[in-house]
Amino acid sequence: MLIIGIAGGTGSGKTTVARSVIDRLGRNKVTFISQDNYYKDHAHLSLIERESINYDHPLAFDNELLYEHLQQLREQRSIQVPVYDFSNHARSVTEKLDLQPNKIVIIEGLHVLSDEQLRGMLDIKVFVDTDPDVRILRRVLRDIHDRGRSIQSIHDQYLNTVKPMHEAFIEPSKKYADIIIPEGGQNEVGIQLLSILTEKYLTT
Repeated sequence: MLIIGIAGGTGSGKTTVARSVIDRLGRNKVTFISQDNYYKDHAHLSLIERESINYDHPLAFDNELLYEHLQQLREQRSIQVPVYDFSNHARSVTEKLDLQPNKIVIIEGLHVLSDEQLRGMLDIKVFVDTDPDVRILRRVLRDIHDRGRSIQSIHDQYLNTVKPMHEAFIEPSKKYADIIIPEGGQNEVGIQLLSILTEKYLTT
Protein backbone atom coordinates (compact mmCIF):
# COMPACT_ATOMS: atom_id res chain seq x y z
CA MET A 1 0.00 0.00 0.00
CA LEU A 2 1.18 3.50 -0.88
CA ILE A 3 -0.05 6.33 1.36
CA ILE A 4 0.18 9.86 -0.06
CA GLY A 5 -0.31 12.88 2.18
CA ILE A 6 -1.28 16.22 0.64
CA ALA A 7 -0.99 19.28 2.89
CA GLY A 8 -1.23 23.04 2.39
CA GLY A 9 -3.00 26.13 3.62
CA THR A 10 -6.72 26.78 3.49
CA GLY A 11 -7.92 27.21 -0.09
CA SER A 12 -4.59 26.12 -1.53
CA GLY A 13 -6.14 23.49 -3.80
CA LYS A 14 -5.30 20.32 -1.83
CA THR A 15 -8.60 18.63 -2.61
CA THR A 16 -8.39 19.60 -6.28
CA VAL A 17 -4.91 18.08 -6.55
CA ALA A 18 -6.04 14.92 -4.77
CA ARG A 19 -9.12 14.47 -6.93
CA SER A 20 -7.19 15.21 -10.12
CA VAL A 21 -4.71 12.46 -9.28
CA ILE A 22 -7.58 10.09 -8.41
CA ASP A 23 -9.30 10.84 -11.74
CA ARG A 24 -6.09 9.96 -13.59
CA LEU A 25 -5.51 6.74 -11.65
CA GLY A 26 -9.11 5.57 -11.48
CA ARG A 27 -11.44 5.91 -8.51
CA ASN A 28 -11.51 2.15 -7.98
CA LYS A 29 -7.78 2.15 -7.27
CA VAL A 30 -7.66 4.87 -4.60
CA THR A 31 -9.03 5.32 -1.09
CA PHE A 32 -9.47 9.03 -0.36
CA ILE A 33 -9.50 10.49 3.16
CA SER A 34 -10.09 14.11 4.16
CA GLN A 35 -8.52 15.20 7.44
CA ASP A 36 -11.49 17.58 7.86
CA ASN A 37 -13.61 14.60 8.92
CA TYR A 38 -11.30 14.03 11.86
CA TYR A 39 -12.02 17.23 13.76
CA LYS A 40 -12.47 16.32 17.41
CA ASP A 41 -16.08 15.90 18.44
CA HIS A 42 -17.35 18.62 20.79
CA ALA A 43 -21.03 17.72 20.68
CA HIS A 44 -21.17 18.00 24.48
CA LEU A 45 -20.51 21.75 24.23
CA SER A 46 -23.03 24.43 23.32
CA LEU A 47 -22.98 25.85 19.79
CA ILE A 48 -21.55 29.13 21.10
CA GLU A 49 -18.75 27.23 22.85
CA ARG A 50 -18.07 25.15 19.75
CA GLU A 51 -17.87 28.28 17.61
CA SER A 52 -15.11 29.67 19.85
CA ILE A 53 -12.75 26.72 19.32
CA ASN A 54 -9.59 27.26 17.27
CA TYR A 55 -10.19 24.81 14.43
CA ASP A 56 -6.99 25.80 12.65
CA HIS A 57 -4.68 24.48 15.38
CA PRO A 58 -3.22 20.97 14.91
CA LEU A 59 -4.74 19.90 18.24
CA ALA A 60 -8.24 20.49 16.81
CA PHE A 61 -7.86 17.19 14.96
CA ASP A 62 -8.26 13.67 16.30
CA ASN A 63 -4.99 12.50 14.79
CA GLU A 64 -4.91 9.46 17.07
CA LEU A 65 -8.02 8.12 15.35
CA LEU A 66 -6.69 9.05 11.93
CA TYR A 67 -3.39 7.29 12.65
CA GLU A 68 -5.29 4.22 13.87
CA HIS A 69 -7.39 4.19 10.70
CA LEU A 70 -4.31 4.37 8.48
CA GLN A 71 -2.82 1.44 10.35
CA GLN A 72 -6.03 -0.54 9.83
CA LEU A 73 -5.96 0.20 6.10
CA ARG A 74 -2.36 -1.02 5.93
CA GLU A 75 -3.55 -4.22 7.59
CA GLN A 76 -6.17 -4.53 4.81
CA ARG A 77 -9.06 -3.77 7.17
CA SER A 78 -11.95 -1.44 6.36
CA ILE A 79 -12.58 1.70 8.41
CA GLN A 80 -15.53 3.88 9.38
CA VAL A 81 -14.65 7.54 8.99
CA PRO A 82 -16.64 10.12 10.98
CA VAL A 83 -18.58 12.74 9.01
CA TYR A 84 -18.13 16.30 10.22
CA ASP A 85 -20.89 18.90 10.06
CA PHE A 86 -19.25 22.31 9.65
CA SER A 87 -22.46 24.25 10.14
CA ASN A 88 -22.91 22.78 13.63
CA HIS A 89 -19.22 22.22 14.43
CA ALA A 90 -19.88 18.60 15.41
CA ARG A 91 -19.68 15.08 14.05
CA SER A 92 -22.75 13.50 12.58
CA VAL A 93 -24.34 11.03 14.98
CA THR A 94 -26.03 9.05 12.22
CA GLU A 95 -23.60 9.05 9.31
CA LYS A 96 -20.16 7.52 8.74
CA LEU A 97 -18.11 6.76 5.65
CA ASP A 98 -17.25 3.11 5.05
CA LEU A 99 -13.85 3.01 3.35
CA GLN A 100 -12.09 -0.06 2.05
CA PRO A 101 -8.31 -0.64 1.80
CA ASN A 102 -6.72 -0.12 -1.58
CA LYS A 103 -3.30 -0.06 -3.19
CA ILE A 104 -3.28 3.73 -3.00
CA VAL A 105 -4.49 5.86 -0.09
CA ILE A 106 -4.57 9.64 -0.45
CA ILE A 107 -5.13 11.80 2.61
CA GLU A 108 -5.41 15.57 2.36
CA GLY A 109 -5.67 18.25 5.02
CA LEU A 110 -4.21 21.33 6.65
CA HIS A 111 -1.99 19.49 9.11
CA VAL A 112 -1.19 16.24 7.33
CA LEU A 113 2.52 17.13 7.55
CA SER A 114 2.42 18.91 10.92
CA ASP A 115 2.00 15.82 13.09
CA GLU A 116 5.17 13.72 13.42
CA GLN A 117 3.40 10.41 14.02
CA LEU A 118 1.02 10.93 11.13
CA ARG A 119 3.85 12.09 8.90
CA GLY A 120 5.66 8.82 9.62
CA MET A 121 2.81 6.88 8.00
CA LEU A 122 3.19 8.68 4.67
CA ASP A 123 5.17 7.24 1.76
CA ILE A 124 4.92 10.41 -0.35
CA LYS A 125 4.53 13.82 1.27
CA VAL A 126 3.11 16.65 -0.85
CA PHE A 127 2.69 20.34 -0.07
CA VAL A 128 0.40 22.51 -2.19
CA ASP A 129 1.88 26.02 -2.15
CA THR A 130 -0.54 28.76 -3.24
CA ASP A 131 -0.40 32.54 -2.77
CA PRO A 132 -2.24 33.82 0.34
CA ASP A 133 -4.52 36.22 -1.56
CA VAL A 134 -5.76 33.40 -3.80
CA ARG A 135 -6.29 31.13 -0.81
CA ILE A 136 -8.35 33.63 1.20
CA LEU A 137 -10.58 34.43 -1.78
CA ARG A 138 -11.27 30.73 -2.28
CA ARG A 139 -12.01 30.33 1.42
CA VAL A 140 -14.46 33.23 1.41
CA LEU A 141 -16.43 31.70 -1.47
CA ARG A 142 -16.39 28.24 0.09
CA ASP A 143 -17.43 29.36 3.57
CA ILE A 144 -20.29 31.49 2.25
CA HIS A 145 -21.70 28.99 -0.24
CA ASP A 146 -20.91 25.67 1.44
CA ARG A 147 -20.87 26.46 5.15
CA GLY A 148 -23.35 29.34 5.46
CA ARG A 149 -20.97 31.76 7.14
CA SER A 150 -21.02 35.55 7.05
CA ILE A 151 -18.26 37.78 5.70
CA GLN A 152 -17.69 39.16 9.20
CA SER A 153 -17.24 35.71 10.74
CA ILE A 154 -14.84 34.69 7.95
CA HIS A 155 -12.87 37.92 8.44
CA ASP A 156 -12.61 37.44 12.20
CA GLN A 157 -11.64 33.79 11.95
CA TYR A 158 -9.00 34.47 9.32
CA LEU A 159 -7.24 37.14 11.39
CA ASN A 160 -7.63 35.40 14.76
CA THR A 161 -6.80 31.80 13.89
CA VAL A 162 -6.36 30.96 10.19
CA LYS A 163 -3.47 33.31 9.41
CA PRO A 164 -1.50 32.84 12.67
CA MET A 165 -1.92 29.05 12.61
CA HIS A 166 -0.81 28.92 8.98
CA GLU A 167 2.33 30.87 9.83
CA ALA A 168 3.05 28.87 12.99
CA PHE A 169 2.33 25.32 11.80
CA ILE A 170 1.30 24.84 8.17
CA GLU A 171 3.94 26.88 6.35
CA PRO A 172 6.79 25.37 8.43
CA SER A 173 5.53 21.85 7.59
CA LYS A 174 6.47 22.48 3.97
CA LYS A 175 10.05 21.49 4.81
CA TYR A 176 8.91 17.88 5.25
CA ALA A 177 7.44 17.64 1.74
CA ASP A 178 8.96 15.36 -0.89
CA ILE A 179 7.04 17.24 -3.60
CA ILE A 180 5.87 20.87 -3.64
CA ILE A 181 3.12 21.77 -6.12
CA PRO A 182 2.77 25.56 -6.58
CA GLU A 183 -0.75 26.89 -7.29
CA GLY A 184 -2.52 23.59 -6.60
CA GLY A 185 -5.09 22.50 -9.14
CA GLN A 186 -3.80 25.01 -11.68
CA ASN A 187 -0.47 23.19 -11.88
CA GLU A 188 -1.13 20.51 -14.48
CA VAL A 189 2.54 19.54 -14.71
CA GLY A 190 2.82 18.98 -10.97
CA ILE A 191 -0.36 16.91 -10.88
CA GLN A 192 0.78 14.87 -13.87
CA LEU A 193 4.17 14.16 -12.27
CA LEU A 194 2.55 13.03 -9.02
CA SER A 195 0.15 10.84 -11.01
CA ILE A 196 2.98 9.27 -13.03
CA LEU A 197 4.94 8.57 -9.84
CA THR A 198 1.89 6.90 -8.29
CA GLU A 199 1.09 4.92 -11.44
CA LYS A 200 4.64 3.60 -11.43
CA TYR A 201 4.01 2.16 -7.98
CA LEU A 202 0.83 0.47 -9.19
CA THR A 203 2.74 -1.33 -11.95
CA THR A 204 5.62 -2.57 -9.79
